[in-house]
Amino acid sequence: MIRIGPAGTGPEPLKGMQEVKNAGLDAVELEFTYGVRMTNETAKEIGELNKKLGLWLSIHAPYYINLASEERQKIGASRTRILQSCERGHHMGAKYIVFHPAFYGKRSPEETYAMVSVAITKMQDVIDEKGWKVQLAPETTGKRSQFGSVEELLRLKDEHGCHLTVDFAHLLARHGSIDYDQVLDQLKGLKHIHAHFAGIEFGEKGERKHLKTPKEEAKKLLSILHRRKVDITIINESPETWEDAKMMKKIADKFTL
Repeated sequence: MIRIGPAGTGPEPLKGMQEVKNAGLDAVELEFTYGVRMTNETAKEIGELNKKLGLWLSIHAPYYINLASEERQKIGASRTRILQSCERGHHMGAKYIVFHPAFYGKRSPEETYAMVSVAITKMQDVIDEKGWKVQLAPETTGKRSQFGSVEELLRLKDEHGCHLTVDFAHLLARHGSIDYDQVLDQLKGLKHIHAHFAGIEFGEKGERKHLKTPKEEAKKLLSILHRRKVDITIINESPETWEDAKMMKKIADKFTL
């Protein structure tokens, strides 16, 4: 099954979720871009509403995260932001907590992996202790200076049992090109793929900014997903996330007619 939805609900999450449903979309990722400002009470209200709407919910944790910072305080603050997102996610019934895990900085990829691995272990210990029904889903990143290749995140999954988020636009920017079949071959062990998609501008160092979703590129990806019978949720992250999500939904629906 291919589920499609936008990144963000607008300023009023309850109203926005109803509008997502009314638009015929299947999912929505709540954005905590600049901090976790939602209360647990609001998260519970969202969860109650979604029992009626049946949307696939996920959360994008704040962008100010670096689990391999040279400053120990920043690592602790990053873990706190992710765990706050996990708590809200548990109360609303969101399954995946998405975040950009780290920057390499002066460290080697292996040293960075070791630091991220420790942070994941500590966060999962808290999640288990609290009984939160969420999964950490670190995201593939679009800059070569960032930790977050498919290989690195699959290794985290294998070693820690977390999930991952595959941002196809980020992979295009990170590597300069993308072969969707090759990426999906890497992910064939996943029962469900949580993904992001949009247009993207990039240069030698990788991602610069997200762009409106190219319709032909969306058709290409959705055709391959349909052919391979992939179970996937795609969150559109373009500057026109709602409109582009609806465009992708129309294309996906045509493949299933």
